[in-house]
Amino acid sequence: MKNMSRRDLCVSLPVLAAIGAGAPEALALQKNSGAAGPPSAASASLYYSRAFAFDQMPVRTMANGGESRDIVHGTLATGETVSLHQSMQMAEAEPNPLHAIQHTEFILVREGELEFQHEGANGIVSEHVGPGGVFYVAYGTKHTVKNVGGVPASYFVVAIGGDAK
Repeated sequence: MKNMSRRDLCVSLPVLAAIGAGAPEALALQKNSGAAGPPSAASASLYYSRAFAFDQMPVRTMANGGESRDIVHGTLATGETVSLHQSMQMAEAEPNPLHAIQHTEFILVREGELEFQHEGANGIVSEHVGPGGVFYVAYGTKHTVKNVGGVPASYFVVAIGGDAK
């Protein structure tokens, strides 16, 4: 084994501290789940690869008739907080009002057509995309999405950092 200099030791301490900080939680997750992964899709550290079955996702029904399914909320091994849910908005449903977020979002459209209204340099901007389209919502941006098609619109929301819930 190579002798470590003071410099080598100083460089390695943050790495060792990070590994040590995650180890008790990772071991607790293994112990509680009986497997090599977190016990549920609820709040958890995301140290293990896994699948999330659609029928196991908690469903929230919205006032406008849409629904949202929470997939996962947790912390990646690299330290970022991440939250993922999929939503369905009925045709002609009233969207959420413009609201600001304190995290970053990607909205990935699966089915239907959505209008993305967001703050721009000269006021509110409207953009439309259909299946396969993606909206990027920058940190602090006021925005809303509205189903502008004749069928229910399904989309995934990936929230990263900040107050991602």
